[in-house]
Amino acid sequence: MHAAVLYGENDIRYAKTPIPEIGPEDVLIKIKATGICGSDLPRVLAQGARYYPIILGHEFSGIVHWVGSEVKDLAVGDRVSGAPLLPCHHCIDCSRGHYSQCKNYSFVGSRQSGSWAEYLKLPAKNVVPLPEGVSFVEGSFLEPITVALHGLFLMGSLGGVDLAVVGMGNIGFLTMQCALALGARRVYAFDIDAEKLEIAKEYGAYATINTGSPNFKEEIWDLTEGRGFEMVVETAGVEFTEKLSLEIAANKGEVMFIGTPSKPIQLEPAEFEYLNRKELTVRGSWMSYSAPFPGKEWELAAYYLQNKLVDVSKLIDRQVPLAEVASVFEDLKIPGKVKGKVILEA
Repeated sequence: MHAAVLYGENDIRYAKTPIPEIGPEDVLIKIKATGICGSDLPRVLAQGARYYPIILGHEFSGIVHWVGSEVKDLAVGDRVSGAPLLPCHHCIDCSRGHYSQCKNYSFVGSRQSGSWAEYLKLPAKNVVPLPEGVSFVEGSFLEPITVALHGLFLMGSLGGVDLAVVGMGNIGFLTMQCALALGARRVYAFDIDAEKLEIAKEYGAYATINTGSPNFKEEIWDLTEGRGFEMVVETAGVEFTEKLSLEIAANKGEVMFIGTPSKPIQLEPAEFEYLNRKELTVRGSWMSYSAPFPGKEWELAAYYLQNKLVDVSKLIDRQVPLAEVASVFEDLKIPGKVKGKVILEA
């Protein structure tokens, strides 16, 4: 088969590689659409891969091409997506349904070969059927939607809540839409990019706050009558937004960190004191799994796509053949040139 094989830093090639051999409990998926995640950028453009050569990619959809001898609930021709986490299913965390905290896990597209290929091997228990009416491109967004949902589930009930989403990348847009679907009263979108804030309005943001504006904090206090937000979700993973999330949270508020920082975050005493003085509840969210595996996040994400409660059409920068992957990464080196998700079509 052909695959986008990473041989070293900034050395990704469309090359031939063996088709994976499946075991009795596995399926072989013919990939139709697979996304480039932000976490893939340092793997390709820096020394971020665990080993070389490797096939990256963990956001995908396709068609079941072959099934193992013990697979009973899937058939050749089924349209599917899949969960990329491969937990051990035996440790104490797995036994409690905390699959994201499994210490013995593997992961498609980082610890073993992924979906930037014509075919992908996956355990049958990781396969998620695509509902009728959900396209392959939409199906490749299933995993990032579950990331948004998992963080929101950890926060508890959103019914009637005013919620701020800080950072309008793909996860931010998906978090905003999922929060509204889960019953949030109003969602406020934060970003420094005016174009992204316009998209947020189209997705239902009650108000948008441009953090590049010199008076944006005054705008926050006007919008909230000086209280701040009862729930804040941070999705960018940079120092500015991490600190801002603590600052704009209301007294007794909740702050959820979904964004993963790649650089140190340093809090001054007064910034840390927001946690104390406001008695904030601060949590983190990691991946997107619950019991029974892979979890309700995956069922609900598929349901939201099928019923048009989550729309990904405005989040796509381009759809290109897998063979053009190297040129895509040349564009990704240029800040601002790629605005949204790139979908590779195998």
